[in-house]
Amino acid sequence: MRILVITVVHHPEDARILHREITALRDRGHEIVYAAPFTARSVAPRPYVEGVDLPRAAGRSRRAALRAARALLAERGPEVDLVLLHDPELLLALPGTLRRWQRTGRSPVTVWDVHEDTAAALAMKGWVPVPLRPPLRLAVRAAERLAERRLRLLLAEDAYQARFRRSHPVVPNLAVVPTAVPAPPGDDRVVYVGHLSRARGALDLIETARLLGPSFRIEVIGAADPDVRDALAEADRDGVLRWHDFLPNDRALALLSGATAGLSLLHDQPNYRHSRPTKVVEYMAHGVPVVTTPTPLAAELVRGHGCGLVVPYEDPAAAAAAIRRLNSDTELRLRAALRGRDAALTDLNWPARADEFVEWLEKWVAESAGSRSGRLTRPAVPESPASRTR
Repeated sequence: MRILVITVVHHPEDARILHREITALRDRGHEIVYAAPFTARSVAPRPYVEGVDLPRAAGRSRRAALRAARALLAERGPEVDLVLLHDPELLLALPGTLRRWQRTGRSPVTVWDVHEDTAAALAMKGWVPVPLRPPLRLAVRAAERLAERRLRLLLAEDAYQARFRRSHPVVPNLAVVPTAVPAPPGDDRVVYVGHLSRARGALDLIETARLLGPSFRIEVIGAADPDVRDALAEADRDGVLRWHDFLPNDRALALLSGATAGLSLLHDQPNYRHSRPTKVVEYMAHGVPVVTTPTPLAAELVRGHGCGLVVPYEDPAAAAAAIRRLNSDTELRLRAALRGRDAALTDLNWPARADEFVEWLEKWVAESAGSRSGRLTRPAVPESPASRTR
């Protein structure tokens, strides 16, 4: 298949988009056109995809990105077999585009990969005026219902099924578990990998590092929202922590092995209550004990597998105490690391689900080609393609 993958919101090196899904599609021999904000994010397309540069949609500056995406869909959509969308904003570019494709008689299968609870996420966006949030949430739910009628959907979490009337395949955010056995966790280094914002605990992370003091190295890897960048930069200058800013996924994960603990200090927000933090799975996969706040799916993983410690929300002192406990108790630290890696290998390893993801897309394209109608057929209740061959 020839597949057009589009994002105007996510980083072009996003782990789910590039390192899991695109890699899985390429491993099965499919050709990828990847449209993303490369210039805006100061990165170049990987040589194994055809890169198309788009403006970045950020804050209230979204019109240019949507116009460019709409033009790209109109031009390149008829040339491909499948379009894979990664942002809810891109749904706004589709109504006229779908009609244009139908007139040409060449309509690609169009899939929306649902990464998050979009309506809940809006309540956390500082650029959205508070009075507009309730009507925007209603508009988002209406757009989701319309998308369900016109598109194919993939969901990142089982809990997202409740937002839709029909069942849709779930492609969870899992990790690629390294084949090499990672270094055992040491006693003086703490890591954080992921986007940084107030709601994701960026300021709690800084205060935790201050409380730990110079006996620990705190390595923070990830891009940051504007309202926390200055605080992170100051903490880096003062030697409180080492902030690497954004690193490509493969370089970021290379820094995990041997750490005393991996941190996930999410706040209690609706958008996080139904999501499994990918960073927690990645810490487990790399044999790093986890220290997490009690977001339900993260706490379930850590408590269920005994791979770390759960601390209260917005409590840097508790986070620092948990790290010191792992530092002082070698047996606890090693046991948490081993149990986390074993659980990741058994239940949370992306390669075990990669073929199923690709087979869904192949199945939908085959159905569309067989119908010869130029329109997407409404899907039945999903049966995993992989399940028929197990």
